[in-house]
Amino acid sequence: MKIIFMGTPDFAVPTLRRLVESNHDVIAVVTQPDRPKGRGKAVLPTPIKKEALKYHIPVHQPERVREEHFLQVLADAKPDIIVVVAFGQILPKAILDQPPLGCVNLHASLLPKYRGAAPIERAMMEGDEKTGNTTMLMDAGLDSGDILLQEEMEIPLEANASLVYSSLSQSGANLILRTLEGLESRELQPKPQTEEEVTLAPRLKKEDGLIHWDQKSSQIANLIRALVLRPVAYTFLKGLRLKIWSAESSNRYPQDSDPGRVVGIDCYGIYVSTKEGNLLLKEIQAEGKKRMNAFQFVQGHRVEIGESFSESA
Repeated sequence: MKIIFMGTPDFAVPTLRRLVESNHDVIAVVTQPDRPKGRGKAVLPTPIKKEALKYHIPVHQPERVREEHFLQVLADAKPDIIVVVAFGQILPKAILDQPPLGCVNLHASLLPKYRGAAPIERAMMEGDEKTGNTTMLMDAGLDSGDILLQEEMEIPLEANASLVYSSLSQSGANLILRTLEGLESRELQPKPQTEEEVTLAPRLKKEDGLIHWDQKSSQIANLIRALVLRPVAYTFLKGLRLKIWSAESSNRYPQDSDPGRVVGIDCYGIYVSTKEGNLLLKEIQAEGKKRMNAFQFVQGHRVEIGESFSESA
């Protein structure tokens, strides 16, 4: 099949790579425009653009996919199918209706759960024990198209979002190939999503990372491991904003202190009281500083038992 691939971040790279290595023909890649990144604001290509250029595949980077010029480029290419993985723009009907086999999307959740921009993070924040990938035929809605294939994955208790992201990225590439085989052979029958089971996974904001110490330690631990890619969970101590990179629930100290209070310190880190149980902080980063283990942080910032973490400076 002649394929146009649309994607942007690292998550989409394994799928593009597998398609190029398959017996299909990736005739063009569409990705977001190059943007300034990092403190130096250097303009960098997207991960998908860098991958496409390795294979000498033509790359298109429309500011808006609704542009007449870009719509004509797609029409002239005459793809059999368009494969979309974390592209970053909503596709209009003018694109969805172009290829004979439609537009197929890989979404990192078990739809209809977690429609939206942050399905991995939202599932982990909720403490879900499993997640997965879904391929679907795209329609004009938000991740609401008919389901083609699904594949489940357990979320290990010790895993953070980076590990889950990587695992789903790799398994999703295989799921896309299986989906294309089923569509090409006409053996795959799309199934409508159950609207009653829909949940949403809206884009993450910086404030979503604020730790509320009056929650259970397990809830806070889930938040921290869910947000290691973005925006990273944070709290405040003695007016200093701190990113928390790693933590785990603990019952080492009795439940008799106000939420947020430091109840213990040892070589493993800082034990903080919560609504239920303690949270052991293991890796911390002060604003403008490098990440360090919590015991090093204690030594450098003179943290003492009885002090309290807070929700504001």
